[in-house]
Amino acid sequence: MTDILIACASHSEAIRKANIERSPLLAQGIPLHVEQNAPSASIAYNRALDASTAEIVVFAHHDVYLPQGWQSVLQARIAELPDDWAVFGTFGIGLDAAPVGPVWSSSLGMIVGRVPMAPVRIQSLDELLIVVRRSTNVRFDEALPGWHMYGTDIVQTAIAAGRGAYAGALPCIHNDRYHGALGRDFDEAYHFMQRKWAGVLPLRTPITKISRSGLHLMRDHWRNWRSGNYRVNMAVGTDHDVEMLAARCGWSRLD
Repeated sequence: MTDILIACASHSEAIRKANIERSPLLAQGIPLHVEQNAPSASIAYNRALDASTAEIVVFAHHDVYLPQGWQSVLQARIAELPDDWAVFGTFGIGLDAAPVGPVWSSSLGMIVGRVPMAPVRIQSLDELLIVVRRSTNVRFDEALPGWHMYGTDIVQTAIAAGRGAYAGALPCIHNDRYHGALGRDFDEAYHFMQRKWAGVLPLRTPITKISRSGLHLMRDHWRNWRSGNYRVNMAVGTDHDVEMLAARCGWSRLD
């Protein structure tokens, strides 16, 4: 079996233990490397790369669960990838702007992304799960602030280096619950990406469209604000945080 490491940046032991640490592959010998207290996702993940020697590094959110047999599916998908591949993921946006999955999302209460018959070239990845091939020397950009957009950034970094970036049929469960409004940290990452990748814009990400004008960011802020009640009711499960948010915003939680 190809040498594999699962890497996770986590701020919550409770979430980690309820999700990624319950994945059966960990009990079958696949190691988990946890980074805590990093100032950004890129720094956390580069630390994980530097702390290991595994050829295949799977960067997963701490609220991701990898079901029984997942490592065998990963091996099968890797065997299907073209030789140029550097980055692979479970949910991304294809060059045709179509979502490629499939992933179960608790925040949306559904499986998202079409199921491709073969690996699909992409322009961006959702950060929930990113697979990096170490020998290609593709790394995360530590100048990118915060915890957003690094999936899009590493895809574009691979492409700029002449490598391939793909998404494929690599199902997993993302217990992400409800997503609130986009914050200032999201805006900072957006503007960083505008500057860094100005020559290849526009870029579709799983959340927004990075454009030269930035009008799409303003539109998405407006849509998030308008759709709060709808999105709360799409989320699967009720927890204290969601109920408190719904009450504070005057939304109705329908169960």
